[in-house]
Amino acid sequence: MPKTVKDIMTKDPIVITAPTTRKDVLRILISNAIMGAPIVDQEGRFLGIITRRDLIEKPGEEQVGLIMRRNVPTVSPDDSVEEAARIMHRWRRRHLVVLSEGRVVGLLTPHHFLQVIYRRKISTPVNEYMTAPIPVYHRMPLKVLFKIMGITKTGAFPVLDDDGNLAGIVTDRDLFPHTYVDASLNFSDFGLGADEDAWTWEGLRDFMRLFYMERKLKLPDISVEEVMVRDIKTIFFRSPAWEAAKTMYKNDFNQLPVRDANDELIGMLFDIDLLAALVRENEK
Repeated sequence: MPKTVKDIMTKDPIVITAPTTRKDVLRILISNAIMGAPIVDQEGRFLGIITRRDLIEKPGEEQVGLIMRRNVPTVSPDDSVEEAARIMHRWRRRHLVVLSEGRVVGLLTPHHFLQVIYRRKISTPVNEYMTAPIPVYHRMPLKVLFKIMGITKTGAFPVLDDDGNLAGIVTDRDLFPHTYVDASLNFSDFGLGADEDAWTWEGLRDFMRLFYMERKLKLPDISVEEVMVRDIKTIFFRSPAWEAAKTMYKNDFNQLPVRDANDELIGMLFDIDLLAALVRENEK
């Protein structure tokens, strides 16, 4: 059973060496299909971290030194899993760097902790970790939904039909396949050569919000119901935390809608909130 950070972390993660630019960071993240990476100096010493969220929140900055987050919390390989979960849950960031003598040796995301919750069979009910849902109407235009995503900084929403019933779920991932890029956009905008095998529009989906904010991406005039996922998985509010963790882990979900005994939507369960199950277990 995993006890320490080194038991669950991604070892020797991809790092980005500073100084560098926004375009170089995008190239690295896209080519390696990752959402964030630690920043190190020329000698390999840890400086900070940069993620998709940081790029989105500072669209006008080019230098990584002005975009990355410094003085971020870190953990060591020998720290307990519970302590790492507590830090990630408190800071509400999805990447936690693992350092040994100032060098990056690992990386943690909420996904790493889900398997621990599942394997330990933590049984507290999911309603103790759920948050109030932010439902959207199934006929809402995508452009309005995109604005709501930006305002709430939320990437997943339950969708209600005309009768107020749960009809599906929509995430930022569901929007990206339906976007189209401005004709003025070209490979050089991202520091990529047109002949590079690593370049695919598929690889850019999770960065489309950034391009939209830079007015290089357009959304079609269609409604949420045309892109939402209809066949959704939900979790009963009294189900144990381990059951939710198992579903999220095996399906690579970041969230689950929570339903009551009448199959009514009563909440949303996000993976980073579920980390509190490990924190509480440690406090017993």
